[in-house]
Amino acid sequence: MKIKRFEFNMFPVNCYVLADETGEAVVIDPGCYYEEEKQALKGFIQSNNLQLKHLLCTHLHTDHIFGTPFMLKEFGLRPEANQADEFWIEESPKQSRMFGIKLEENPVAIGTYLHDGDLIHFGHTTLEAIHVPGHSPGSLVYYCASERCMFSGDVLFQGSIGRADLSGGNFDHLIEHICSRLFVLPNDTVVYPGHGAPTTIGIEKAENPFFRS
Repeated sequence: MKIKRFEFNMFPVNCYVLADETGEAVVIDPGCYYEEEKQALKGFIQSNNLQLKHLLCTHLHTDHIFGTPFMLKEFGLRPEANQADEFWIEESPKQSRMFGIKLEENPVAIGTYLHDGDLIHFGHTTLEAIHVPGHSPGSLVYYCASERCMFSGDVLFQGSIGRADLSGGNFDHLIEHICSRLFVLPNDTVVYPGHGAPTTIGIEKAENPFFRS
């Protein structure tokens, strides 16, 4: 599986394009806000002749869904996400205004609800949706067992964890679910977060200050 990371500069947020040898692909967290960001994402998909099968959202905070209208218009894809985060779509214009950002188009409604344990297929690749609430009530991590990697959204970062003070957040739930759902995975599992640089499960178990006793 090939992974292309785009770092969009509004917050900034990481958007990932995953593709395998079949040319089928998924996009995770379309945080593209500026026109040049949208065109960079579109250009990569088209220049590599990728067939997009899914538009996956780790959660629905506004910075991760800026590009959903663009993805619907250009590729006919609606976001796939957990229903517990659905209220954030309505809240997105208000949340954006809090950051001094004007949305030109409202985010797109969820097209497919994803649940804990759901499998997402493209080409010869399978991702598993793992529900890890706490940053947001519907936060999902997408885990690829065959490639020993995950896309953690704002649940787990290099040396940190997601904030839990926004609506629907819960610090204790976040800590509990990271330990019980993510830290049980192999130590060499690469973590691709929603912001910042990659890390591994082993490094975070050993060095992340939120989990050191």
